[in-house]
Amino acid sequence: MKSAAQLSAAALLLSGAADAFWRMPCTARTGLARIDPLVNPGQVSPHSHVIHGGKNFHLDTNYNDLVQSECTSCRVTEDKSAYWTPALNFIHEDGTTEVVPQIGGMLAYYLLFKNEGEKIEAFPPGFQMLAGDNRQRNFTLSFPDMEKSLWSQHPEETTQKNLGLKALGFNCLNYAINPEPSMYRHFLPDKNYMDQHCPQGIRAEIFFPSCWNGELDSPNHKDHVAYPDLVNGGKCPDSHPRRIPSLFYETIWFTNKFNGKPGQFVFSNGDPTGYGYHADFINGWDQKFLQSAIDQCGNPSGKIEDCPVFQGHIQSEADTAQCTFDVPEVLAKDNCDGPADGLCGNVPIQAGPGYATVIEPGNVEKPTGGYKPPHVTEQPAVPTLSYAPARSAVTDEYGGGISVARVNHANAGKNNGAAAPAPTPAPEALPNQSTGKGSIISTSTFTSAGVVYEVVIEEVPIYVTVDAPEKEGQVKRHYMHLRRDKEHGLLGKRHFH
Repeated sequence: MKSAAQLSAAALLLSGAADAFWRMPCTARTGLARIDPLVNPGQVSPHSHVIHGGKNFHLDTNYNDLVQSECTSCRVTEDKSAYWTPALNFIHEDGTTEVVPQIGGMLAYYLLFKNEGEKIEAFPPGFQMLAGDNRQRNFTLSFPDMEKSLWSQHPEETTQKNLGLKALGFNCLNYAINPEPSMYRHFLPDKNYMDQHCPQGIRAEIFFPSCWNGELDSPNHKDHVAYPDLVNGGKCPDSHPRRIPSLFYETIWFTNKFNGKPGQFVFSNGDPTGYGYHADFINGWDQKFLQSAIDQCGNPSGKIEDCPVFQGHIQSEADTAQCTFDVPEVLAKDNCDGPADGLCGNVPIQAGPGYATVIEPGNVEKPTGGYKPPHVTEQPAVPTLSYAPARSAVTDEYGGGISVARVNHANAGKNNGAAAPAPTPAPEALPNQSTGKGSIISTSTFTSAGVVYEVVIEEVPIYVTVDAPEKEGQVKRHYMHLRRDKEHGLLGKRHFH
């Protein structure tokens, strides 16, 4: 039995977190190449990236180039932005390397987290930013993350460095059980674990900062933005008081293609740990159009089809697949897809835990080259969530949706941070799963962008005790997951911290 305080806290989390959001399906990539116009403008990037968005992507791409793109690989034709991340590769035992297949391209979520009295501003022309640290190879905080309601009591939890490390997630996909929480695991699982537990692959996730100081860029492409104190919600630092959309990328890599084959998964920047995962963004929206979407896309489904601003601007997946950029002549000899001898750009693998060394850009003489990986080393055993009492299948082909209620028993009644609306369509009912006719614990309404929504909350509590390695100040934590039903349909299950 839950207390009234617990139930009201859960209702607050479920209904009041983000005014609106949408997920932008970029269902095809425009290319795979050693190009990074943000970090290495005019030069060949040290490592390869998978790129999505506007066609005018090249070594010196800027806002003006992107907005003039004749096409985009994203579903909304007005979104000519450039989105890119490192590619995930598999290195066979003999050193032969190939890119792991992507499933469904990439999803870019535009989450509109804000506090009372704040306004979310559209990205202006020339805005660009970077998330993550290419050279990072370790994580020194506790695993799983400390309960968010306790972060304010531990200053090390909310440094910009550590918030950035916690903005990464690598979800083991098994559609026969409930999904893992987003940003739960901040490292790439080892191959043996993936072979045994991740039949649908790995979903790589990364949050960008959503607090802004008003500058278009900064020397390291990071200092002009900052994370709020809960990563995906919370309070902005005084130095960055303005709110911009909270961008969240997710890409599914079908690692199960290599199930049972000896070898090693590694990102194209030579990172087998995942701690060095990073992402880049160059804005390619018309500012007025994007602001209209921010102000009017209030449907809690998160579907672009349900946003009136996008009507008449949505293209088919077949059209997105036709949009590719022209590979520069200097990269004509690259074989980043593989099979090839080593990582594209002859990038060495650096597993850490020390900070990775700098790899200089511009290597075109040896685009790939016979690096043989070290023997696979297993990562220490870590606790993982298990959801035996209930199961669900993720029906969204491109990576699932966003929803969360997480309440700590010791802090009942306290708001533990922002939770996003749930976008995923209803999955099939499976054994031991409610079909929407369970125990209704709360009915409430809230207003967003001038639209009144009714929220009906059905309680399906699942308690999981996670026994993490004992550290000073670390205790057992319990998680309570509630599922939100809207108009008698399950909107989706993604658990955000």
